[in-house]
Amino acid sequence: MGDVTETNVRFERRGALGHVILDRPKAINSLTLPMVTALRTQLREWADDGAVEVVAITGAGEKGLCAGGDVVSVRQALLDGDADAAMAFFDTEYDVDGLIGAYPKPVVAFMDGVCMGGGIGIAGHASLRIATERTKIAMPETKIGFFPDVGGLHLLASAPGELGTHLALTSSVATGADAVLLGVADVLVSSEAIPGILAGLESGEVPAPADLGSTTHPAPLEEDRAWIDACYTGDDAAAILTRLQEWDGEGAENAHAAAEAIAARSPFSVCVTLAALRRAATLGSLDAVLDQDRALAHAFGDEPDFREGVRALLVDKSNDPHWRHDSLADVPRSELPAPLA
Repeated sequence: MGDVTETNVRFERRGALGHVILDRPKAINSLTLPMVTALRTQLREWADDGAVEVVAITGAGEKGLCAGGDVVSVRQALLDGDADAAMAFFDTEYDVDGLIGAYPKPVVAFMDGVCMGGGIGIAGHASLRIATERTKIAMPETKIGFFPDVGGLHLLASAPGELGTHLALTSSVATGADAVLLGVADVLVSSEAIPGILAGLESGEVPAPADLGSTTHPAPLEEDRAWIDACYTGDDAAAILTRLQEWDGEGAENAHAAAEAIAARSPFSVCVTLAALRRAATLGSLDAVLDQDRALAHAFGDEPDFREGVRALLVDKSNDPHWRHDSLADVPRSELPAPLA
């Protein structure tokens, strides 16, 4: 099958393998509307193609699988008054995430290098998720005045203890070993093993995670479990921040750094994220969480913090966002969008 270069996605057939290559390496394969539209179309076609027995997803270039969605373009569409175009990106992206999560054939995602935001949506719901020593995962949305979407809260709500809460609120970056601990990846392999694993998939046979590498590996986040589990309990974001600031036990330096990170994020986004994460834990399915994501994404189309956060971090790169609330305590529960309020 020929390349689909105009959409920055390539689709290749080798034996029984359908290979998706995200091909926008200068932007670490950040997803655009044409990319997710092409993905949705091709995945649907391969689902009905008896010659395709397994699908693999990789990213072009050396930096990673996918740095997320192209929120700069989404913000510009909103500024141009084209909310329909902005929301079409999220709606199509979530379609792809749900399609991967319920795919009738094995989907193998290679989370080598950067895998953040929309990259978690592409890889985190696959049937076999492979991390490497180069993997850097994150749901960094509170940095830009948004919330962890793409079904990411479905994964983080199921993580051990309060590890998922920590990553969701702080936008922290975690390692490949952490990804396995969190349940976002299934196995940790050497990045040098990827070509051989891909070649093996051409037969249509998908190996078990334990046959590829380590499924239990020392993870940096495990060392912080004591203060993370103690500080991130409950539904009150301001109380969580206070506990982190006042933590004086083992790991105090890391707890205080987490507090500084949360205090720098959009207060509205942090409060929405915590409420959405707690609700995701009760929803029980990826599709239900993606439905929540759709409702929240549409609400954030009118949210000033989203436009401001993208401006400060990704457009001007000034890192000086001016959030509309001064602190977490200033965000009334009544402001949370449906279905959280």
